[in-house]
Amino acid sequence: MSFETPLPPYNASDPLASFLNASCLDLLLIEIVPMAYRLANELSVKSDEAERPIDEEEQREAAFRRLETLGYRVGQGLVERFSRDRPRFMDTLDVIKFLCKDMWTLLFRKQIDNLKTNHRGVYVLTDNSFKPFARMSMQSSSEAVMRAQPFLWFPCGVIRGALASMNINATVQAETLELPGATFQIKTIAPKP
Repeated sequence: MSFETPLPPYNASDPLASFLNASCLDLLLIEIVPMAYRLANELSVKSDEAERPIDEEEQREAAFRRLETLGYRVGQGLVERFSRDRPRFMDTLDVIKFLCKDMWTLLFRKQIDNLKTNHRGVYVLTDNSFKPFARMSMQSSSEAVMRAQPFLWFPCGVIRGALASMNINATVQAETLELPGATFQIKTIAPKP
């Protein structure tokens, strides 16, 4: 599967060929956050006999869990599919470089703009024009940053799932200080002896 335009000659009837329109992913990323909030709200109403309305923090936490879990599974699937023809990665930095160059290009049609590390298990990935934020705007900058935060949960899950598929246990946090930029911080967790 590739987001790039196939070069002729290609055979659309080939059962092994698969093509995906990149705008489908863009539309999915736009709708996935409101869907997660709707599901959190609907499931809380069904499970709560007292009919107590869910508070905003609980709804936000449920949406976070759902989006991060969805992203985790997508990250696992992408790595299974696109790293199978590659030589084995030698260290964690090679895996992170694969994420920044190849995986990010598959998902967002561009590479990560900046990768920093302290060589102690902390990696900071910076995308100065994060694709899902490209068309996002609000009245004020602070409101836009606050409303954009949930759109980072799915990519955090993708990163964590991709790393988990390559036997790297990590936590991933994301933030945006100014649209359309996004910063992802990856902290690897050393395995217990």
